[in-house]
Formats: sequence, C-alpha cells, structure tokens
Amino acid sequence: MIHYKRHWAYLKYIAKHKWYVLVATRQTRTSLLRGLIHDLSKFKPSEWFPYARCFYADDGSNQYDDMVDFKEAWLHHQNRNKHHWQYWELGMDDGRKIAMKMPDKYVREMLADWMGAGRAITGKWEVGRWYENNKTKMTLHPMTKEKVESLLSILKYYGN
Repeated sequence: MIHYKRHWAYLKYIAKHKWYVLVATRQTRTSLLRGLIHDLSKFKPSEWFPYARCFYADDGSNQYDDMVDFKEAWLHHQNRNKHHWQYWELGMDDGRKIAMKMPDKYVREMLADWMGAGRAITGKWEVGRWYENNKTKMTLHPMTKEKVESLLSILKYYGN
C-alpha cells in the first residue's frame, strides 16, 4: 500500500533541499547546471521508495540503521553522484580505503549539498560546525580536504 503522506512529506523535503543547494551553489561558485541537476537520482524508484519509508515511517521514527533497502539506496546514491566523497573512496582488497582526489566542481557541489541539507533540516546555514563535527568520519584526499577547508574559511568570512 502506498502511503501518500509519506511521499508528500519526502517530496517537500527534496524540493526544499534542492532549493537550498541551488542557493548555496551561488556561494560556493558551483555551476548553475550542477545546482539544477543536483540529486536527480533521488527521484529514481530505487532511491525514492526506500528514502521515503526510512525518513517518513508511519510511526514517525527514523530507522535507517535497520533498513537494508535504505542502505542499498544510499549506496546507489553515493555511486551515482560524484559530489559525495564516498564516490571517490577506493576500497582495496586488503581492507584499506584510499581517498582519490575530487575534481573542484564536485568539491564545490559537495559543500553546497552540505549547506543545503543543513538549511533544509535545521533552518540554519551551519556548514562549518557540521564539518567540524563530521570530518573525522570522512576519507578525503589531502588536496580535497585542503580545498574543502579553504572554501569553508571563505564562506565563514562571508558570514556562513
């Protein structure tokens, strides 16, 4: 059975997120095209339905730790979208993870994504604080990390 309220709520979130990412692309100097096509894969059924079930469950819970279909959808999303640092993470046969250098346009879009997600969820532009709280969980190439932190310092200078 399709739960229309769940899908309506998810659509509203996606629209808000995409809008704020588009706004943020102007601040990160990401191309307008990247801002417009950002996260289009979230409209694919393989991502849409698991995301809607996970984040808009009937009981109001967020249950992504237990949902195999959400984990698969998240993996698809990361592997379809080059603005995710996970796309650039190479898993070696010996278990090591190696960060590949991200092209500048995807680093900028990644920051816009973080900014747009934060604003859509909390109502605030808090990308610097979010990054400080999450940077140790990321596998970033040293040059990518340097670019991220340089852009964050510029954004901070301009009040974001």
